[in-house]
Amino acid sequence: MPAPESSTASPAFARIVSELRRAGCVFAEEEAGLLIAEASNPIDLAHDVRRRVAGIPLEYILGWAWFAGRRVMVEPGVFVPRRRTELLVNEAAVILEAAGASQPRVVLDLCCGSGAVAAALAMRIPGLELHAADIDPVAVRCARGNVEPMGGHVHEGDLFGALPLLLRGRVQVLAVNAPYVPTKAIRTMPPEARLHESRLSLDGGADGLDVHRRLAAAAPEWLGPAGHLLIETSEQQALATASIVSAAGFTVRIVRSEELDGTVVVGALPDFAAALPR
Repeated sequence: MPAPESSTASPAFARIVSELRRAGCVFAEEEAGLLIAEASNPIDLAHDVRRRVAGIPLEYILGWAWFAGRRVMVEPGVFVPRRRTELLVNEAAVILEAAGASQPRVVLDLCCGSGAVAAALAMRIPGLELHAADIDPVAVRCARGNVEPMGGHVHEGDLFGALPLLLRGRVQVLAVNAPYVPTKAIRTMPPEARLHESRLSLDGGADGLDVHRRLAAAAPEWLGPAGHLLIETSEQQALATASIVSAAGFTVRIVRSEELDGTVVVGALPDFAAALPR
């Protein structure tokens, strides 16, 4: 996100950049421009700079994150959407567009966090029946602010237990950015994530794949004809995630984007494998 041009000429800009650099902010110029542009007065600006220097994630200070070409509201404690997750959006959009309007366009963003994936898909493809769900009440509240204005529905609960039964057997695209960090690896994460984001959004169990196993096992009964399961994972875990999805009866492929540094496992049930784009 480039800094607004007007902010770079303000007297406060150089001083704020210097403070942010000393605090270890890699993109100090961009962050300074955003902080200046978003602050309503000098007192608020000084407060925001102090919070950023103290390590509060920039997105929590601004109240939004930039994702898939638009602002997504983000509350403190809610998982901040990463650029790599745009690959999940892109792959889901390819499947939805290939299916055309003849298929029921029911989309489910599970482990939705802020609802960024659901909102991005709604912006790209009109006419979706859009659902999102998360176990974290704070994330659910945040997602409602992003998804409900797009005509979607947000549910609170543990994975498929959050969903209304009317969705069973109807979901065309199940897009998931579940927690996949191994428990012991959380301590190695950047402080902005480790100290400020909900543990529920990070911890994937001993090998990081506990939630992937639960998702793959239960997904078939929620998918409709030509339904697809898409799971974001890491490049290192991709083969293991793909094996889990395959063992649950899916035909699987792995999609990798070096530009976005993103990895997604895409699965279809055998009867619908021909619907997978090549």
